[in-house]
Amino acid sequence: MAGLVHAADVVAFVLVLGGAFGIISGTGAIDRGLLALSRGLSGRGIYVIPVMLPLMSLGGSTFGMSEEIIALYPVVIALMFKLGFDSMTAVLILFLGTQAGYIGATINPFSVLLAQGIASIEGNPQLGLRIFVWLAFTVLAVAYTMWYAARVRRDPTLSPVFRSDQALKRKFAGDLEQTLKFSARDRAILATFVLALLLIAWGLITRGWYMAEISAIFLATGLAAAVLARMSANDSAGYFVDGCRDFIYAAFVIGLARGILVVAEQGMIIDPILDTLGQGLQNLPTFAFTTLTLVVHNLITFLVPSSSGEAALTMPIFAPLADIFGVSRDSMVLSYQMGNGLTNLISPTNGILLAGLSIAGINFAQWLRVALPFFAVGWFLAAAFLAISASL
Repeated sequence: MAGLVHAADVVAFVLVLGGAFGIISGTGAIDRGLLALSRGLSGRGIYVIPVMLPLMSLGGSTFGMSEEIIALYPVVIALMFKLGFDSMTAVLILFLGTQAGYIGATINPFSVLLAQGIASIEGNPQLGLRIFVWLAFTVLAVAYTMWYAARVRRDPTLSPVFRSDQALKRKFAGDLEQTLKFSARDRAILATFVLALLLIAWGLITRGWYMAEISAIFLATGLAAAVLARMSANDSAGYFVDGCRDFIYAAFVIGLARGILVVAEQGMIIDPILDTLGQGLQNLPTFAFTTLTLVVHNLITFLVPSSSGEAALTMPIFAPLADIFGVSRDSMVLSYQMGNGLTNLISPTNGILLAGLSIAGINFAQWLRVALPFFAVGWFLAAAFLAISASL
């Protein structure tokens, strides 16, 4: 209970944002917008990838798009088949796209902002670097996916899912036509949402806004979406509660993790741990220290795939450890977000990944064959960015 009390502001932040996103998602505007984009680009072949994947990445980077992609798999898989690609290309666009956004998260409230709040970091001091990290990983994801898709279209037998796709093509044959119209009301809802994101970015950079202001903006955006969608008060409240429900687990994990910290502090355990770690690491070069933190987050993510759960578990230790080592606390947040995002690309405990693979009829071993090369390149890129972050 003490942990929940100490983390009350962060728990409230998560629940309010979850409720607001519940209303926005409940309008269906985001799903219909993405589906309309898929249909509009269906005649442009390979150029679907550099349009759709960055949008997925932007969603992951800004508002934590993750579970929302599950509903898009049938349509995007059908679109890939129509363009001569395979189901793996659809998974790369949707899942790799959103994970690239998580790796390079800029104002994602469920990873960056949450971790900064736990680490007592005001504003978003390395937002400029985060934007550059997001661009780098998004470009890498687009290039890798286009290379893979072009290779498979030239010779479909090179696809690791060539055989399983034969049955899948019949299953998803009509899905691309069975989609709802993207209306003017949907455009207004999405425009309101984009304006809210721009306002948040402006407030973070110029006004030092944080959890209270961001929560208020998202709540207002959710209410505006409900008005534009002509939802009833009961429906709006229902979607808000559903959104909160989706994040109750994360909220309790945050409270429980903070409870562990309370016990450790009151039991005078935390200081000896930090002192021991500080003495053991003090002779390490900065690059070695930041790389080591990345490895630790890679390992922890296998046990705690949730970005919010890992932030609550690790930031109370890593933030003061950064002070002892003389590096920016925000570099530890960057280490956590990149370690979590990268490992979730290949983690068998990531439910969102497994759900997408199940819909596409892809087994985990087939996914690893495609994902591991990106993970390897991305890991070294992340280590380099961490060294830059620690020097700022």
